[in-house]
Amino acid sequence: MGPDAAGLDQIEQVFTSVISVMVGLGFVALLVLLVLAGFKYLTSGGEQKAVQQAHLTVTWALLGILFMAIAWLLLQLIENFTGIKVTTFDIKSLCEVGGKQFCK
Repeated sequence: MGPDAAGLDQIEQVFTSVISVMVGLGFVALLVLLVLAGFKYLTSGGEQKAVQQAHLTVTWALLGILFMAIAWLLLQLIENFTGIKVTTFDIKSLCEVGGKQFCK
């Protein structure tokens, strides 16, 4: 016989991995955009339109990372005030209602 079918633990691991990869890709995108903006600044030759475009690239890259940080802080704030673990993906806790287990 082959291995057992995937269960809730494996689904949780997949979601946790996907979220970790997405956050990592967000930081990689930030780094790429900042390097690209620096390259635009260096190659602009003082041209006002090119400098403005590079400035906008830096602005949007920093705003993106700021929004990611604010989202994380909001989740932490919700978790601290309510006691509900919103930063941890746990299907089994959703399956328990009134002490009864509905998922297997």
